[in-house]
Amino acid sequence: MARKKALSLLAIASAVSLGLSACSSGGGEEEFQIGYVLPETGDLAFLGPPQISAAELAVAEINEAGGVLDTEVPEMEPGDEANDAGQANEAANRLVDQDVNMVLGAAASGMTHAIYDTVTGAGIVQCSGSNTDPDLTDINDDGFYYRTAPSDLLSAPVLGERIINDGHTSIAVANRADGYGDGYSEALVDTAESQGAEVAFSEGYDPETTDFSSIAGDMESADADAYVVVGFEEGVQLLGDLIEEGVSADQLYVTDGMNDPALGESIDEDNPDIVSGLTAAAPAADNPDFDERLQEHAPDLDVFQFAPQVYDCVVATALASEHAGSVDPTEYVDSMSEVTQGGTECTGFAECRDLIADGEEIDYQGASGPIAWDENGDPTEASIGLYTFDEDGEHSVDEFVTSTQE
Repeated sequence: MARKKALSLLAIASAVSLGLSACSSGGGEEEFQIGYVLPETGDLAFLGPPQISAAELAVAEINEAGGVLDTEVPEMEPGDEANDAGQANEAANRLVDQDVNMVLGAAASGMTHAIYDTVTGAGIVQCSGSNTDPDLTDINDDGFYYRTAPSDLLSAPVLGERIINDGHTSIAVANRADGYGDGYSEALVDTAESQGAEVAFSEGYDPETTDFSSIAGDMESADADAYVVVGFEEGVQLLGDLIEEGVSADQLYVTDGMNDPALGESIDEDNPDIVSGLTAAAPAADNPDFDERLQEHAPDLDVFQFAPQVYDCVVATALASEHAGSVDPTEYVDSMSEVTQGGTECTGFAECRDLIADGEEIDYQGASGPIAWDENGDPTEASIGLYTFDEDGEHSVDEFVTSTQE
């Protein structure tokens, strides 16, 4: 169902009855306070550093340009999602209690399912740079949830077509049985079948599984010529078991939850080239300038996945605040989609902010590419990177593919 972008009657009544100014809600002062719920620990901990660093870079560049509404953005309030629903929601509740103006995250789609009611129910804008579960399109969030990462309905077809273009005619798919895994697997299977491929095996597994030998055996017995694992850290063990069953790395495909440069080392520390030939698909941006700026900000960073998308969450939300002339999320939420389409194209906070100040409507072109949020807070276009591991097990982008919402 389409979500309403209008303010809730409750928020309006509350603002009127309390006589709040545009700057005295959702932060307590004129500062644009950001809080995040991102993976500092847990199965997706490798995605924490690039996302947090990208958010820090965005804040630094916004402050260099004078801040939001001429006020410096303070240091972000942290929260660890830890791939644990209880811990993620505890972090979200703490941020709500601290009256943040926006919540960045969660990284995992499942963790957003766990926290969005807490965040958006409090009238706070939530933006994720890595949620891909198609089910998040229709959540009851009163219009306060956005994402800059594409739905798996944009990403999975790209991987499916790559598998077919690699010459494979039958696939076996195993996925973690949650919103992310089920959604991605379903879209991938649909694409494969529409291209004439046989789906020899498709099954979900409990994300808490610790012994994947039987699943690997069943997949190998299906006698497919391509094998896909839609998982997080737990999927590393399944990949190792598939290789032990005799599946070659050039028959293996993984998704963004496992697109880790250290994947080979995770399977076999002494033989990282064990994944030579494996292909991964993940939202990615062909933006060397952004990569260079992020590397300068965080010199030790070696994973960049979802960094441009998180950067765009921060910048686009800050621009919505500028557009509305308020840091109150119940006021600037109506400007979220407006700053990403239909106006003068611009890049970066300073350029776009200056256009707003001149009375122009803007179309923010993000570090991750065009966003153009629709009525559900979803991007309508996305760049998907297809990564390969070479003969030394080194990880790099093979090609970028633009995927557009139909």
